[in-house]
Amino acid sequence: MREVFHGELEQLGDELANMCGLVCAAMERATRALLDTDLELAEEVITADDEINRQSQRCEQHACTQLALQAPVAKDLRIVVTAIKAGEKIARMGDLACHIAEIARLRHPNPAVPAELSEKFTRMGSLALQACRHVERTIAAPAGVHLPALERVDDDLDRLHREVLDAIGATNTPYPVQVGVDVALLARYFERFADQAVSITRQLDYVVTGEVHHRAGA
Repeated sequence: MREVFHGELEQLGDELANMCGLVCAAMERATRALLDTDLELAEEVITADDEINRQSQRCEQHACTQLALQAPVAKDLRIVVTAIKAGEKIARMGDLACHIAEIARLRHPNPAVPAELSEKFTRMGSLALQACRHVERTIAAPAGVHLPALERVDDDLDRLHREVLDAIGATNTPYPVQVGVDVALLARYFERFADQAVSITRQLDYVVTGEVHHRAGA
């Protein structure tokens, strides 16, 4: 019976990793749609979000079934509960990628990001994708959790977020109000995407170690 249960846990991990792969693809495409004013790519991201949400619901149902049937304790319980929370957060990451694509679609055929800020958003998209890939690898091999590397990515993205806000909030800003609003929202979506990735990785670290992770200097 325990072998069957652990087989179910492995399947649950595979489901989460697959969902995370879809979210990584969504973020990559959303960033390209935003910076290239690619309407077709934006539509693909928005449409694909439904599948991500469906997979999240299936993961939650799978995990809840294991809670009901197996009544796991100790580490096994941590795994199942973490799977439920991780599935919710991965779905939220997918929603954030979708929000980016929605702004790209809304402003098409005009770019939502001013040309002089495009390099910062290119970097933000790259960092967000790094964070997502880190989560995907960690789900596949939780024992290999390496939080400091992900936290450095998150710090870099936070810095870019602040720089973008400073640029649009300057007293002599050349940007219209609507552009400022769009850019502020977009920067926030990228920043929150990485925050969700860090949160998932901390939860996976807890599964492995049984200890709550506190970030140095936090």
